[in-house]
Amino acid sequence: KDFSLTHGMIPLGSCTMKLNAAATLMPLTWPEWGGLHPFAPVDQAQGYQAVFNELSDQLAKCTGFTGVSLQPNSGAQGEYAGLLVIRAYHESRGDHKRTVSLIPSSAHGTNPASAVMAGMQVVVVKADEEGHVDVTDLKAKAEQYKDTLSCLMVTYPSTHGVYEETIKEITGIIHDNGGLVYMDGANMNAQVGLCRPGDFGPDVCHLNLHKTFAIPHGGGGPGMGPICVAKHLVPFLPGHVSAKTGGSSGAVSAAPFGSASVLLISWMYIRLLGPDGLAAATKAAILNANYVAARLEADYPVLYRGAEGRVAHECILDMRKLKASSGVEVEDIAKRLMDYGFHAPTVSFPVASTMMVEPTE
Repeated sequence: KDFSLTHGMIPLGSCTMKLNAAATLMPLTWPEWGGLHPFAPVDQAQGYQAVFNELSDQLAKCTGFTGVSLQPNSGAQGEYAGLLVIRAYHESRGDHKRTVSLIPSSAHGTNPASAVMAGMQVVVVKADEEGHVDVTDLKAKAEQYKDTLSCLMVTYPSTHGVYEETIKEITGIIHDNGGLVYMDGANMNAQVGLCRPGDFGPDVCHLNLHKTFAIPHGGGGPGMGPICVAKHLVPFLPGHVSAKTGGSSGAVSAAPFGSASVLLISWMYIRLLGPDGLAAATKAAILNANYVAARLEADYPVLYRGAEGRVAHECILDMRKLKASSGVEVEDIAKRLMDYGFHAPTVSFPVASTMMVEPTE
């Protein structure tokens, strides 16, 4: 049966979809927006340019960065674009040997793939028992590869559903050893209005507009993964020959502004909510995840928590003891939830035989 967010939530950890307001979707049906060719001359698409400029400014303020590229068409493409920017920066300084990318074991699964696509060598950094990046291991590997270190890819809050409380120390270690920091912004919905990645030390991050900023992406719908960068990386943002945009990294998408029409949704979402509304959505996301964790913890232990016993915007429920005592697999629970009309959460990622639940805001 069709399932919609008017009936329940889609609690997929790290991929959660918001309820998409009809008011933000309706303008996409207007020919003034939908009927414009992606390669129309810039001077004939000034309405679009106004939306691009305002959205870029809004995203820069949300993240604490200076420059924005709206070109990447997905979160994974945003990762790739961000890494190309980092590579171009190093090459501009003659650092052609900087090709090592440190990636924590708690990172998103697309991170290593993006690093390899960008021509980098992946070195995995351990996570500690609480699910955080193992700072001792990170420091050892950063120093080991200090002459070839390109970057660290870090997810904040992590895929383990906790805030990396040593994030400033982590970024400092990488910078001290000549590398840059790429932050995976897939979990930005636990930050908007409360904190800004640019204040923790990362040099570049991507945003999933199809998650944090309300573009629907069910059924393979268009994603958007813009990247935000610090001032020293602005000259290296993706460019495009048709729109004469960006810097020296070349195009990462066929069209200069990706799936341009859907950017209107995020522009409206931000304008309609305003700063206070955006912060309220973030607070609700964090509150909902902690509510789920608190209600279920007596029967399904929560695998990782922060220092104060809380989770971020998602929680990992540990089903391994249940499996050992009863033979019931995590897949059995997911299928039984569907029998009762609930959309199943993420199963066995990032830890086997667990279930990662992320409630919608």
